[in-house]
Amino acid sequence: MTLVARALLAAAAVLAMGQAPPPDPAPKPEPSAKRQCFFPRNVNGFSAVDDDVVNVRVGVRDIYQLELLGPCPDVDWTWKIGIISRGSTICTGLDATLLVPSTIGPRRCAVRTVRKLTPEEVAALPPKQKP
Repeated sequence: MTLVARALLAAAAVLAMGQAPPPDPAPKPEPSAKRQCFFPRNVNGFSAVDDDVVNVRVGVRDIYQLELLGPCPDVDWTWKIGIISRGSTICTGLDATLLVPSTIGPRRCAVRTVRKLTPEEVAALPPKQKP
């Protein structure tokens, strides 16, 4: 065996000893933890809770709560909003941006989280927060 081959073998052995075992694969989501997504074209109403939270009605009975990345000053008094999606469906906050009319032009408000409200949560909403 040549000197170079021995050096390469020694280096490989040292590297193999210093390697940590591969990390465990990421845990798989539980089957009951189903993603709850909606198509932006199915939104037919909205109601602002405050400058940071907007409830949108999707279809007849579903209400999703959109928590905004920061305050969106005009969202609590406007009559209409637009939703820009980065794909065909909205499942997470990164998927959507609200377009809110203002006196200086449309304001873009990034969405942080999207959550479908349970029937109990919908029933507990004050009338002004129901879209």
